[in-house]
Order: sequence, then C-alpha cells, then structure tokens
Amino acid sequence: MLYNTLHNRWLRIVAAVVGELIAAAALNLFIVPLNLYTGGAMGVCQLIRTLLQTYLGLNFGSYDIAGILYFLVNIPILLYGYKYLGQGLVIKTIICTVAFSLFYSIIPIPSAPIVADYLTACLLGGILTGIGSGIVLTCGCSSGGLDVIGLCLSKRGSGFTVGKFSLTFNAFLYTACLILFSPEVAIYSVIYNFFTSMVLDRMHQQNVNVMALIFTKEDENVLGRFIIEKLDRSVTWWTGTGAYTGENVHVLCVCLSKYEIEELLHAVRSIDPHAFVSVQEGARVFGNFPKKLV
Repeated sequence: MLYNTLHNRWLRIVAAVVGELIAAAALNLFIVPLNLYTGGAMGVCQLIRTLLQTYLGLNFGSYDIAGILYFLVNIPILLYGYKYLGQGLVIKTIICTVAFSLFYSIIPIPSAPIVADYLTACLLGGILTGIGSGIVLTCGCSSGGLDVIGLCLSKRGSGFTVGKFSLTFNAFLYTACLILFSPEVAIYSVIYNFFTSMVLDRMHQQNVNVMALIFTKEDENVLGRFIIEKLDRSVTWWTGTGAYTGENVHVLCVCLSKYEIEELLHAVRSIDPHAFVSVQEGARVFGNFPKKLV
C-alpha cells in the first residue's frame, strides 16, 4: 500500500492534498484560537494581517486574509524555485498551495480554544502540522513558502535541511513577535514551531540517508543494473563467503534516501526472495551524493 502510494503520481498528489488538510486543520483548531503564529511564509502573512487590523483598522470580516496573502507571497518564491526544482514540482506546489489556502480559509476556527493549555495545544498542533507537511514532502510535493526555499538549498548541496532552514528563518520572525506582542505569544509560537520542525524532518524521507547491504546468491548484475538505471544511484559489490555454508555470496552496497528504500526492497524481493538485506538508517554521507526531492 505504502509502495503503491509513494510511486503512483496521482496517489501522491491525493496524499499530499490530504497532508495539507491535516496541516491546515491543526493550525486552525489548535494554534489560531490561542492567537499564536505559525512559522515561515504563513507566519509572516498572519503577522501582516494582524498589523493591518491593529494599526490600520482594516476589517476583513469572517475571512482570514492571511490565506490570500500566503498565495500571493508564493508567486515570487515559485518563480525562484522553478530554476532548481523544475516544472513538475512547481505545478504540484501550486496545487498544494491552493489546497492549503482553501482549507485554511474554510475550516472554522473555534470561538473558544479546544485545548486551553498552551503547551498541550502547541504539542498537538506541532505534531499534526509536522505530520501533514511531512506527508506533502514525502509525496514529492511542497506546501510552498519556506519549503520551496529549503528544498532549493538542499538541492544545491547546502547543509540546511528543510526543518533547519525553517527554524533559522523563524528565529527572526518570532523576534518580531516578541517586540510587537507579549512574550507569551512569541515563546509558545516558538515551542509550536519547534515541534513542527522536528516532526517534519523525521517525516521527510528524502532527507534521511540510509545505507543498504544486500547479500544474494543470484546474479549481482541484475540488481546492479536496477540500482543504476532505475534509482540513478551508484553501487559497489564484491564476493564474500558464508561462514556457515562455505558458499560464495554477492554483497552489494548502496547509499540512498529513505524514500527510495521501499523501491529497492520491492526489486530485491522480486529478483531474489531469499536475499538478506541490512539497512542502516541515518547514515552520514559525504562526497558525491546528490539529494533527490522526488
């Protein structure tokens, strides 16, 4: 089920839209009722909305103009991302951005907080938002905003992950909140964003490197060609000897992302159901190892 979803284009888009629904619902149900601010481009839009209402006396009625501002802000960001991410991801980002803006606008905000305790609300909201945003990224899509800039930096080989870049940007955003509003607003907004970023980095499978060792008695060239041609990864193999049987065995070593490991395991099972596979998650990889976004 997971394999079919992650490797079917239309199912990925559907799953990404569901992820946007989860993120928007978590924001409107747990964070907005407490007058806290999410991070990134959406947080900037919420901040601008509040300033327009407070200092210019503008009244937008029951509609939250932050959704419209978020869509407008994404226009120059997507133009920047087109250079590094390509047309396919930009189109999917537009779909996800429209979906998020729509969900953010139509999901009703409770008149009274569902969870009155600030810390509990930040924990629940952060985890759910991180899960929703992580689903979007894992499906090869993007929510727009800082995700696009973070993905561009990752594509260029920067040490920033999407979550780390988000934390750095939000440090400046929440400093502004600290100056403009009460310390409680800034502090609990930071806590919410911290939980979101931590869950997001764990959910973003393309950002997690793994090393796989495959032990097989079948022709190693078949698996080697699959890894090179289908996964576009390099592979090293050698011949070993099983200590128990004394028979020769082929050992293949490959580094790839957690997102790609399901496809590799699927191929291994179809080529050699008796193969032994060892996967080390969180491998630190240096040198010529291109990061892939989709």
